[in-house]
Amino acid sequence: MKSTNIGLIGCGRIAGHHCRAITKNKNTNLIAVCDLDLDKAQKYADKYNVSAYTNYRKMLSEESLIDTVAIITPSGMHYKHAQEIIKNYKKNIIVEKPTFLKISHFYEILELAKSYNLEVFPVFQNRHNLAVQRVRDSLLKNELGKINLVSVRVRWCRPQRYYDLAPWRGTFAMDGGCLTNQGIHHLDLMRYLGGEISDVNATMRTFEVNIEVEDAVVGTVRYKNGSIGTLEVTTAARPQDYEASISIIGSKGMAQIGGIAVNELQIFTPNPDDCAKFSEDFSGCVYGNGHYIIYDEVSNHMNKLNNFSVNNNDAMKTVALLNAFYKSHEENRNIELCNDKFIESTHLGKYDKDLSELYSCK
Repeated sequence: MKSTNIGLIGCGRIAGHHCRAITKNKNTNLIAVCDLDLDKAQKYADKYNVSAYTNYRKMLSEESLIDTVAIITPSGMHYKHAQEIIKNYKKNIIVEKPTFLKISHFYEILELAKSYNLEVFPVFQNRHNLAVQRVRDSLLKNELGKINLVSVRVRWCRPQRYYDLAPWRGTFAMDGGCLTNQGIHHLDLMRYLGGEISDVNATMRTFEVNIEVEDAVVGTVRYKNGSIGTLEVTTAARPQDYEASISIIGSKGMAQIGGIAVNELQIFTPNPDDCAKFSEDFSGCVYGNGHYIIYDEVSNHMNKLNNFSVNNNDAMKTVALLNAFYKSHEENRNIELCNDKFIESTHLGKYDKDLSELYSCK
């Protein structure tokens, strides 16, 4: 079985989780890491005995073994980095959530990758949580009956000091607000578990911090299958994180996944004993265990053993849904998705020359 050789760019906190997942998998190799801050890159380089770089162009020119690049940079840089890595270096890419801020960017990158016969792997690791998989299986088997109501609640705490850590945080150009950064996985699960959504309505506010994006959003959705849903996401909860949950009420029963990061099966009427069996302890790492499965899937896909579980059309629909919520707030109206790939927010992912230059290789 051929190994996948990975270079990683962006050495923030979640990069450590990627490094652990890559090195734990026997068919993926971590070759080098890169960050504009050498100290950050060196920390992971020393731990995993790989080379450290501050310029990914230099990394990709010197490390010929790399065939795949994990892009874990600020969200607003994903598009630029993906474009250059595919076009100039002919590498496959793995892209952390929310993949791309603008659906048109996502579409362009997929077309570019296709032209070079390269792969794009979006990261939505919470789909692999045991509780999520059990509920997904129950829905496929009709154990809950017809879905009537889907509800998402994310009640987390991000104080001003969190946003003051870096200039990209709390900006439309590089980050997005609580829905884009913290709520994106749960937005994805609304589709993954509930089905395709026909239209959305949302209201956003900024309550507790001085940032240009929202720290609270409430919204409603209508599904194509006739069910309805509600969404509440905030980082204005104080003084700590409380929950990240999704509940599904069906004609034959109810399921609720909760915990700090949709890691606990809290209610499951088809078989209450499954609650303990399909719950995980994420106290040691809020990112969970899904990244390990993702890198296993990347390796299997590259070796043509199995397809990657989140196909790009699927991921694009989640990014379109994300933009639809922002567009609804911006235009103060209901937004229909209508399979339109280019539903886009006016503000989310807007170009900011200063920030773009700040986070570009010199």
